[in-house]
Amino acid sequence: MNTELKGLHMVVLKGGPGSERDVSLRSGAAVARALREGGYRVTEVEVAGREIALPEDAGLCVNMVHGTFGEDGELQSLLDACGVAYTGENAAGSRLAFDKLESKRRFEAAGVPTPRWERIAATARPSLPFPLVIKAPREGSSVGVHIVRGEEELVSALQDCASLDKEILVEEFVAGRELTVGVVGDRAMAVVEICPNEGFYDYAHKYTKGASEYFCPAPLDAETTLRVQQTALRAHRALGLEVYSRVDILLRGDGSLFVLEANTIPGMTETSLLPKAAAAAGLDFLALCEEIARLSMPRFTGK
Repeated sequence: MNTELKGLHMVVLKGGPGSERDVSLRSGAAVARALREGGYRVTEVEVAGREIALPEDAGLCVNMVHGTFGEDGELQSLLDACGVAYTGENAAGSRLAFDKLESKRRFEAAGVPTPRWERIAATARPSLPFPLVIKAPREGSSVGVHIVRGEEELVSALQDCASLDKEILVEEFVAGRELTVGVVGDRAMAVVEICPNEGFYDYAHKYTKGASEYFCPAPLDAETTLRVQQTALRAHRALGLEVYSRVDILLRGDGSLFVLEANTIPGMTETSLLPKAAAAAGLDFLALCEEIARLSMPRFTGK
């Protein structure tokens, strides 16, 4: 047990009203189990709607609610109003990272490489040439993400994204190796390479057993590994993040890098990508959970 966290009643929040509810339930269960095995007093709270009943003596809410409500600043604002400490980024940082349009602006302002992009209204047409990527800008787990190569695909992609948001993010399509880097505090974890069996790393490939292969550490030379890790840190800092994130990056054949987004509450099952990367960097699952909690506390204790 981490001495800085000793005696805290850990309340693990899981579920939520969004599209990632099932994944969140698994993440929350895994984190709760690890904390209990580490000697902590743990209560699991399943979040169904936008109201939460917390134990009166909650010491730290461990937020495992992925995507809408849990990751977009709404839950953080609710916990701030209740005066309860919680893990991860504050409301403003969560809201910024979850909004892919605002994240793009921050990346560009900080000189973080990212694919060329434009913002369009849900009723408009993109001006970027095919192939391109159409994204609902405020969803997680690749919900509302479409690679579009022609007119027929464009119509259905725009319709799907319009059902999710009034704005749409359009990006140039970058063909490359799919990499992700966990950042915990000021430290980049091992690089993970994601190899979907076909297509790209969409929701089905993320959560269907056997649909993707993962290589951790990624088979990259030392110089490229360092560049990828440094780029992830730059993206994390460009968004003003302080606790942890998982940054998704494309590596093109010519060696150029492109940051796609930063996830502030990535999956935390024992087989998820952040725990894999942390383990390769020397942090086991319990130690990772404790480090996230430790990094989160100073915002509430003033230390």
